[in-house]
Amino acid sequence: MILAAATNEHLANLSNTLIYSSMAVYTLAFFAYIAEWLFGSRSKVARTAAALTDGTTARKKAAAPAVTVQQAGGTAVLERPQVVVRAATGSRDVPDGPGAHGGDEQGDLYGRIAISLTVLAFLVEFAGVLTRALSVQRAPWGNMYEFNITFSTVAVGVYLVLLALRKNVRWLGLFLTTTVLLDLGLAVTVLYTASDQLVPALHSYWLYIHVSTAILCGAVFYVGAVATILYLFKDSYESKLAGGGQPGTFATSVMERLPASASLDKFAYRINAAVFPLWTFTIIAGAIWAGDAWGRYWGWDPKETWSFITWVAYAGYLHARATAGWKGRKAAYLALIAFGCWLFNYYGVNIFVTGKHSYAGV
Repeated sequence: MILAAATNEHLANLSNTLIYSSMAVYTLAFFAYIAEWLFGSRSKVARTAAALTDGTTARKKAAAPAVTVQQAGGTAVLERPQVVVRAATGSRDVPDGPGAHGGDEQGDLYGRIAISLTVLAFLVEFAGVLTRALSVQRAPWGNMYEFNITFSTVAVGVYLVLLALRKNVRWLGLFLTTTVLLDLGLAVTVLYTASDQLVPALHSYWLYIHVSTAILCGAVFYVGAVATILYLFKDSYESKLAGGGQPGTFATSVMERLPASASLDKFAYRINAAVFPLWTFTIIAGAIWAGDAWGRYWGWDPKETWSFITWVAYAGYLHARATAGWKGRKAAYLALIAFGCWLFNYYGVNIFVTGKHSYAGV
């Protein structure tokens, strides 16, 4: 028999204070990222347009072979046209943008301040999640509120790890802090649940394995979805330029600072492919836990069903990229559909659908 520990109200209240404090720091980081975009140099963001113009000129020259006439013999000689090699993905060969800071010192300073504030907010939020766990001596994901605050913490952690490994992902910062603030705002208002003990069905070591991997997968899928959305905007921008169009000043200022569409497409694919095996393990771990708790490994419960639908959607995306040669916009739409399935599994099933996973309420 498992005896439930009493709730430590002091730690529970401290956790709430830390979560609200992290929201305040994330807000400061949000404004710092805004400043990075606004005050970064706009004079260094004409790379895509220049590259597309140069590429169009080069292709025109390559497509029209030059004709020279030898005056002595009067013989026309066709010169061999130059071969223009396109990117392997079939996308335009354009360079990555200089980043949100626009490549200047002032913008970079605001960006560094934003990153420092993001790190601070992450540490404060992590402390809030930890004290929530300590207040009831259990894993801090027994309901949707706890799942939300843990999810946003892990999402920021993924961003910071990528930032440490790859120096060119600072463009994620503004979009990340915006959605994290929305996520935490939803958590502390609509989804808030007082700190309490778990229902008996959740008293298992599989809670630490299954739910933790689900949260990590969702955080990585989220980063991939942001990259995919930005890819669609950047690809449309490049297409307009390639067709001779003139995007607005605001669109140019934003789009020119992002990586090239091909880079965003590749980044989204690699990050989704990297986490997909872990999502597979998450579903398997959940099935094993279901066998222990309910006496069957699979019963087409709504949460199980939508987890499988999400798996099929991401598998279809990866398979299309690997075998059917689907790259670019078609693959991006598949990736967003897959992430939409994950979001519905995350929010919709827990809030609107009744099933065996409804034990914790919201």
